[in-house]
Amino acid sequence: MTVICIAVFILIYILGLNVSDSYKITAKENLRIDTPVPVTAVIKGEEKNASKDTYDVSLKMFGIIPISDTKVQIIDKMHVVVLGTPFGMKLYTDGVLISKLEDVVTDKGECNPAKDVGINVGDYIKYVNDIEITDNEDLSEIVTTSLGEKLKFTVIRSGKSITKYVTPVKDKASGVYRVGIWVKDSSAGIGTLTFYNPGNNTICGLGHGVCDEDTDKILSLDRGELVGAEILGVSKGKDGEPGELKGRFTALSLSNKLVNNSCGVFGIAKTGFFLENLTEVCPKQDIKNGKGEILATINGNTPKLYECEISVRKTKTNSKTQNLIVKVTDEKLIAKTGGIVQGMSGSPIIQNGKLIGAVTHVLVDNPTTGYGIFAENMLETAQSLADENKLKDAS
Repeated sequence: MTVICIAVFILIYILGLNVSDSYKITAKENLRIDTPVPVTAVIKGEEKNASKDTYDVSLKMFGIIPISDTKVQIIDKMHVVVLGTPFGMKLYTDGVLISKLEDVVTDKGECNPAKDVGINVGDYIKYVNDIEITDNEDLSEIVTTSLGEKLKFTVIRSGKSITKYVTPVKDKASGVYRVGIWVKDSSAGIGTLTFYNPGNNTICGLGHGVCDEDTDKILSLDRGELVGAEILGVSKGKDGEPGELKGRFTALSLSNKLVNNSCGVFGIAKTGFFLENLTEVCPKQDIKNGKGEILATINGNTPKLYECEISVRKTKTNSKTQNLIVKVTDEKLIAKTGGIVQGMSGSPIIQNGKLIGAVTHVLVDNPTTGYGIFAENMLETAQSLADENKLKDAS
């Protein structure tokens, strides 16, 4: 009896890894979940009716043993314009980002005025003495002309405003006043656009947020611009060394109203997109392990399809951007790039003619393999940002 109970608990745990916290289906569909044993979805509370589109559902093994609860939303079929084209990013931080703390060598020894008062790497300096800081030069001018007078720093940490008082010290070698920090005010790079949503005029790319390489945190933006790009060459990836698409920005402005989010970069499109590539977005529960295709651009600005193998990650602890394992099997792509390289993030993943996701990361020790995000997650994020008007201005 004990062995049977243990086996049941193990099976419930395994099934729990196969189900999600939410699902989307159309009005004519029944919820289908790919599990080793039959799982029945039972609506909790009110009976299903035409006026309600979201339901709390209990998932039960064999229709009897509870596994977990989830939400099911009734929707129309989701369609977007699949892109796969390269784009450039010009991003400017909201304040200046502290990327490093470094001691200042003075006549009295080494010290770090910023660190001593509790300023941290990853903080954003918004104001000094109530003067807005928009770039590195703003901060440098105030600190170097301070003559050692105490300065009021207003920094943003985890979305909260904090006030710190910092006293600059004179650098022994240069004679210049410093506070012991290195800062950044901008970032730029190339990625891949995943899709255009004609329903709310949004473009979406990358499938993950743009992070600062020193702090590994998503950049908080004041403003930015997405522009066209052209791929000029490839640095081929190999074990232990990720490759990279090399390109240049074009004069085409795609968006200057955007958000840098954990699920990607999202913007309001300034230019129109042809609708001949209008493609259905596959709900996550319908994605199957097996063959797929990556739509990527590795030369110029024209995307091509390349074969790959898809595996859905069966864990509830994975990040929102690492939902799929993607293995490149196309010999032509492997010969040119080694597999997945930097700059391919955002490349659409197609299965059975539907958009299922986008490439997000490469495994450094195996460049033929990487992670992907569900397209449903990106589309859901884009819709949420549009509904909340967060795409009106840079965020």
